[in-house]
Amino acid sequence: MLGVGTMATLASWNDSEFASATFTAGRFVFQGSLNGTDYSDHAVSGSAASLSFTAPVGNLTPNDVVAAPFAIRLGAGTTNDATITVGAPVTVDTVTNLTWELIDTGASFGCTSTTTGTSVVAASAFTGGSATFTLPKGATSDADGTAKNLCFKIRAGAGLVQSQSGSAVWQFQAVSQQ
Repeated sequence: MLGVGTMATLASWNDSEFASATFTAGRFVFQGSLNGTDYSDHAVSGSAASLSFTAPVGNLTPNDVVAAPFAIRLGAGTTNDATITVGAPVTVDTVTNLTWELIDTGASFGCTSTTTGTSVVAASAFTGGSATFTLPKGATSDADGTAKNLCFKIRAGAGLVQSQSGSAVWQFQAVSQQ
């Protein structure tokens, strides 16, 4: 009898697929300027940009109005627009019978007590007032965003107390839009 033996060989088919990705976080640069040209970071109240108000900021009398320019923008490399919120200042010492307002001066940097423009924050006591607005990123990744030129106006009220002295710090809070 003839026996037939079978030998089975299993062919091994083997294949793989791999997938990979690189994850890079966006960038967010928020800057301020006291002259409309030189921008830098003032990220904590202890290093706040020191506004230069017009005279007679050191010798206020009732109904005086003083003004100071300030510009903000998103710096180059910023990957998202921002929502900006500005509110009532934090004050130190005596700051009473004064009101503040914030005006958008458009494409022009600088302001005086008579500067007009679009109201960002209407005249408010130092304990109030706020606004929220959008600030655009640059048109390309290596371009700065368009600056928002602002004018702080401070008015001394009729009840201004002689010899009072105090300071105020405003915070512009920038939040990246998704």
